Amino acid sequence: MARTQSRLKTADLTDRVVVVTGAGAGSGIGREIALLCARRHAHLALCDIDEAALAGTTEMAEKRGAEVLTSRVDVSDVESMTRFAHATFERFGRVDMLVNNAGVGLVGGFLETDVKDWQWLIDINLMGVVHGCDAFLPTMAESGRGGHIVNLSSAAGLLANPQLTAYSATKFAVLGLSEALRMELKPHGIGVTAVCPGIINTAITQNSRIRGGGDVDERRRHLESTYQKRGYTPERVAKNILRAVERNRAVAPVAAEAHVMYVLSRTVPPLARWLAARVAELSK
Repeated sequence: MARTQSRLKTADLTDRVVVVTGAGAGSGIGREIALLCARRHAHLALCDIDEAALAGTTEMAEKRGAEVLTSRVDVSDVESMTRFAHATFERFGRVDMLVNNAGVGLVGGFLETDVKDWQWLIDINLMGVVHGCDAFLPTMAESGRGGHIVNLSSAAGLLANPQLTAYSATKFAVLGLSEALRMELKPHGIGVTAVCPGIINTAITQNSRIRGGGDVDERRRHLESTYQKRGYTPERVAKNILRAVERNRAVAPVAAEAHVMYVLSRTVPPLARWLAARVAELSK
């Protein structure tokens, strides 16, 4: 029998269990969503490949009163993610919200991106989400409690960007996966939201690989400057994510440019493609 979905109330997460992957990065969306959930009284299960950064997030979350389970996890490794899920259910007995946030970036067109770069992006950006869902969803569905899945796509998953070819491909895949999962999981009372941030001032500009010609350092400085001038913070993204979960949004564009891309991609595709080409200039 299909279960009627009850929306997860995110204003007060008392006794709720929230899982966040990629929760360690300073000035990142994962850390901010973890801290916001901590302020709203959730229990947290956090993972990241960077143990030192993860420890920083954990300390801040515990100061806000949260009970926190942490684990070093490489989301591209299915066994690592499975162990994390087992530890989470053993510690808390349930999961109410899973945020598949871990991801990496690469600037470059197709002719500038080699097969190793493609595999790296797919393993983390796409298969990391698959591994997170595979590790947590069966138990969530069997529990009958419902819940919510948040998958981090991107504005580059709404409109293809010729300077982010491989990255765009992985983020389009996350969006498609999320929309299919949403339909599949509805009978289990589990909502799914694909979050599509626009230009957000996070450390991804410092950590993304940059391919192609020119002075890489100068291109990185230009990229960082563009994101800093845009000034949209990961704290604002975190608030938008919890709002989208409470409203059970299928797709949640974040920041004005992402909303424009979302609307145009569905109503005026030729104009959307023109806009995507203009946005690509920011990555050069």
